[in-house]
Amino acid sequence: MVKIRLRRAGAKKSPFYRVVAIDERRPRDGRALQFLGTYDPRPEKEIIQLRREEIEAWVAKGAQLSETVRTLMRRSARAASGSASSGAS
Repeated sequence: MVKIRLRRAGAKKSPFYRVVAIDERRPRDGRALQFLGTYDPRPEKEIIQLRREEIEAWVAKGAQLSETVRTLMRRSARAASGSASSGAS
């Protein structure tokens, strides 16, 4: 089964994550099927960049989201709707 989960990158004590579609039997940092976005928790305001259309396409094919990626999708949607409403005023 294909899972959409995080893959760790970055230096020691400076994590950076990539959102990937990967076979669930592969190790955390194993070879991914496709890169779907990034997550950087380090800056003042975390940076979440997701390719939502491609993630939704994988889910339509039967892939499952990890809990963390599901949370990141919610947070990025909330941030996008918040910035859109603040930009309109």
